[in-house]
Amino acid sequence: MARRFKTPLLFEAFIFVTLFFGKAAFINAQVAFLSSFLIILASGYAHKKMIKGRMKNGMYADDRDPLDKIDDPHGLFDEEEMNEAPPEELDLRAIVKEEKKKVKPFLFANVKQGAKGSFSLYRLGAYLFLFLGFIALKNNHLLDIRIYLTALLPGIIAGYLFLKEE
Repeated sequence: MARRFKTPLLFEAFIFVTLFFGKAAFINAQVAFLSSFLIILASGYAHKKMIKGRMKNGMYADDRDPLDKIDDPHGLFDEEEMNEAPPEELDLRAIVKEEKKKVKPFLFANVKQGAKGSFSLYRLGAYLFLFLGFIALKNNHLLDIRIYLTALLPGIIAGYLFLKEE
């Protein structure tokens, strides 16, 4: 558990170095780092929660044989019939109708499931922190956009590495 927090703390140590460039640079770097870090964490957590929910509902059920998955992980050698008739003999309308049947129809349940991940409270809170932090820096005449934009990248990297360690 303690190993997991080393990455963000290491990045925080680098941000602490910006204090030598002035108080405004440190505050810009800190707000930008925390904003991007929280957004990545919230997005990762919401996505993970959404996937677990879908797995629980059986949306990712796989009925293929385990050995078949190893031999043909992408289903390239499935035994679907291929229509190898000459182009003159093909009934394009029948083919289009058959392909349309394979496309999943628009379902409100799918939209609802996707919206849960997109509009989770974690993500909304992280974006609210980003917005309010930026506005606070701007209103207090502390915003240095070069430092702010540069400090977003370490937050993204730290968030990615933090989620990867899970």
